[in-house]
Amino acid sequence: MISNYYFLNVIRFVLLVLVQVLIFNRLNFFGFINPMVYILFLYWYPIKENRAAFIGLSFLLGFAIDFFSDTMALHAASTVTIAYIRPAIMRFVFGVNFEFQSFKLSNSTQVQQITFLTLLILVHHLVFFTLEIFSLANFLLVLKKVLATGTATLILCLLFGSLFSVRKD
Repeated sequence: MISNYYFLNVIRFVLLVLVQVLIFNRLNFFGFINPMVYILFLYWYPIKENRAAFIGLSFLLGFAIDFFSDTMALHAASTVTIAYIRPAIMRFVFGVNFEFQSFKLSNSTQVQQITFLTLLILVHHLVFFTLEIFSLANFLLVLKKVLATGTATLILCLLFGSLFSVRKD
């Protein structure tokens, strides 16, 4: 059971990196919207796992995307940031319920799951585009990119999530 669990996370990691690098990095809707679906790994990662390992895996995920995208550690910084503040986001969305041993993301309401994913995407994109543009004079450009790319990312992540989710009977 444990080896199957780790195998599933390795497969998710590799597939999301490949899908991001080979498909979504080549898409540019309206010339500037580039969806970042690899955030799903950070969304799907188990809640009660070792936090240091999670932050390390987040760095490796961001570094792998950066390596193939030539983006100078922007993805790595963004993924490490959301990995670090993920417990605070979870406490905000789920309350203290997520601290119980029996809590699972699949047992929460769909509104809570979408809110959690939306906040992860918004924080990630805010860090990413702030570092990319690196100028407060262009704050409206940062905001435009965060909202447009965040919306496209959220829609695609919800589609992928519903496509690959396990149905409960």
